Amino acid sequence: MILTDTHTHLYSEAFDEDRDAMIQRALDAGIERFFIPAIDSTYTQAMLELEKAYPKNVFLMTGLHPTHVKENYKEELKHIEELLARRSFYAIGEIGIDLYWDKTFLKQQQEAFKYQIQLAKKYKLPIVIHCRDAFDEVFEVLESEKGEDLFGIFHCFTGTLEQAKRAVSYNMKLGIGGVVTFKNGKIDTFLNEIPLTEIVLETDAPYLAPTPYRGKRNESLYLTEVAGKLVDIYNTSLKEIVTITTNNSKEVFGV
Repeated sequence: MILTDTHTHLYSEAFDEDRDAMIQRALDAGIERFFIPAIDSTYTQAMLELEKAYPKNVFLMTGLHPTHVKENYKEELKHIEELLARRSFYAIGEIGIDLYWDKTFLKQQQEAFKYQIQLAKKYKLPIVIHCRDAFDEVFEVLESEKGEDLFGIFHCFTGTLEQAKRAVSYNMKLGIGGVVTFKNGKIDTFLNEIPLTEIVLETDAPYLAPTPYRGKRNESLYLTEVAGKLVDIYNTSLKEIVTITTNNSKEVFGV
């Protein structure tokens, strides 16, 4: 069985001391596909080096993370366009709106989100959405861009059942990670009402480690904890969870 981590920041500084050992632990557990979201241009080189080191396992995205939309966001968007013109990527992400940390750049976040969706359409790529305290704002942009050429993943989904159904209506799979194992995570109470065909697995490593590692550094190995929780939620086998979610990831990313 081959597990797919659809969202992991393997290039993060949090892994500088043991990156190769950390990746090997995941590989040994059958987690062989790592989809790598971008943050901003300062991480581009590290992402390219990671891909060079693990060409069969690492699949890169490009994009501008909403919390990194600042005064220079147009320069960052230009960097993304230059990368897309030069080489292929598997998605535009992670992109979206985040109003948890700072609302100063909401207008710019909205503009950058919409612009990057249009880039994804141009290159026929999926988008990977980051949404924090911003469901209404994200849905507003998705509504304006909806269509058969809009598809992707709603990363780290933490909303309600109604919001889950709406996200799926925009051709988005739900990215399910460590939050599903939290006692107060809530999504475990209704997730089985969303078909397993609409779910992909992720860790968001080094963030949001699942129980029993909550509060510690997350790593892709812990995807097994997320998969195990879904076995209970969907009352099915681990093999079915792994097979269906990996197939879902292939449907999104085309590989």
